[in-house]
Order: sequence, then structure tokens, then C-alpha cells
Amino acid sequence: MRALVTALGLRPTKIRGQNFLIDPNTIRRIVRTSEVGPDDVVLEIGPGLGSLTLGLLDAARRVVAVEVDEVLAAALPATVAARLGPAAAVRLRLVVADALRITPTDLGLPAESADGDPARPGAADPGPTVLAANLPYNVSVPLLLGLLERFPALERGLVMVQAEVAERLTAGPGSRIYGVPSVKLAWWARARAAGPIGRAVFWPRPNVDSALVAFARIPVPGDESLRRATFAVVDAAFAQRRKTLRAALAGWAGSAPAAETVLRAAGVDPGARGEALDLAGFVAIAQAAPKPAGKRST
Repeated sequence: MRALVTALGLRPTKIRGQNFLIDPNTIRRIVRTSEVGPDDVVLEIGPGLGSLTLGLLDAARRVVAVEVDEVLAAALPATVAARLGPAAAVRLRLVVADALRITPTDLGLPAESADGDPARPGAADPGPTVLAANLPYNVSVPLLLGLLERFPALERGLVMVQAEVAERLTAGPGSRIYGVPSVKLAWWARARAAGPIGRAVFWPRPNVDSALVAFARIPVPGDESLRRATFAVVDAAFAQRRKTLRAALAGWAGSAPAAETVLRAAGVDPGARGEALDLAGFVAIAQAAPKPAGKRST
């Protein structure tokens, strides 16, 4: 790792959340906990120097690695080939892009033959079904939610995030840390805490604790229109989380009395706070809200 860093003239930056995994036992633990198998195509965000990439390639059918840093991206295939051999390097698909904006059409996975040889053309390779990544901590929540929104084929995953963020993502109704990330993640997936990660396994050593979050996709409660409407309610409810829903949703509904009318129609106590509701409660509020009148034809 140190030789590679020296050769690249690399100076990790906080802006891109560059804290690289250097502990092999932690890498093996992540791969094991993610339950990646030989039939899986894994999406890895921010492979960095490639330590987790190597572990994933040992277990998975293929890894699609998305890296925004061009210097790191350029070095990754050679690192894989040197450590695991040329055959493993062929099973790595490297995409130089910002993961906050990437879409399935940006991946362009290589074709493979019927016998599984990716060096020869054949049937198209399936897209990633598993997300396994040490997410950049400064954008971990929007990154995770955006990937679930844009990549419906992702069935499950295991991500490393800041410990505090992991607690929020996996918190349930009634908890003081339950909030916007908890509810929005619940739209797409069932999440659980999958264990803490010590600071000493990174270089440079971060100033925050880390933790793993595992998730499995579930059927969504409705279409995209309902999702947007529900998320608008969630944002409004937690913008002033100390207030009752009647007060917190006043701006969203137009007034406190209007908010109370919608809440009662949804079967929700206007005196409750947002932290008391599960996803179904927020969906019910969105569905009970008056639909905007359509434009009149002229």
C-alpha cells in the first residue's frame, strides 16, 4: 500500500473522503458479511487503492468499480493484475465517474460467452445485483439513496459508513435518531446494523468511528409520483422535528388547519411527531393530501 501511494504521489483528501482500508481481516469480514458469491456481479463505489476490490474479486463473478479519482482509477487494473492475475483483471469493469450521478447506462458491462469466458463476445453480462462499498462518508446518504433509486436491479448490499450515519439509517420509529435517512431508506430496503469497524483499519486514520449497514431490497409502496410526494412529507416533518405534525406540516399543507385535515384523513394523530411514524404513516399522509388541480384548457 505504501509503495503504491508513493508511486502515485498520492495525498489523500478529505474532500473526497479518502480513507483507505488497509487491514486484510476487515476486508475478509466485509466480503463474508456481504455474502457475495460466484454468481454475483458487485457494484463497488470508490475502490481507492483496490484493497476491497481484491477481496470482492476473489468471491464474485465480476466487480464493477466506480471511481471519481482519475489517478486511482488508472492504477487499479494494474494492481488487480499484479495481485490476482490477468484473468481477475478481466473480471473487473472500471468506470471513471461520479457515483452521485451515475446511471445504469453509464456502466456498459462487457459481453461474455455462453461458457462464461468474458474475453469472447456472447450474451450480455447482467448488471450489478449487490452493492459492497466503503462509501465516502461526506456523501454516503445521498449516494446510497440515489443508487437504490437509479439501480432497481440492486437486490442487496453492505456498505461502510460513519457510525453515526449507520445508526440513523437503521433506526426505527420512536428513536431519537430516527429521521429522514431512516424513512427514505425504508422506501427501498430493509436495513440492519452489521457491526462496528475500528479506526485503525484505515489509512489515514479517520477522526470518526465507522460501521457496516446491510440491506435487502423490498417491494416499494408505490410509483415514482407517490415516492416524491411521500419524501416531501418526510422532509417537512423532520425539518422541525420537535414540533407536532400539525405544526411541522403547516408549510407543506398551506396552513396548520389544512395539515390537521390531511392528517386526520390519513388516520394520523395531528399531535404526534414525525419520529413516531413509520414509512406507512408518511405514505398515508401523502395519499390523503389534496391533489393539485390540473391546468384548465384554453
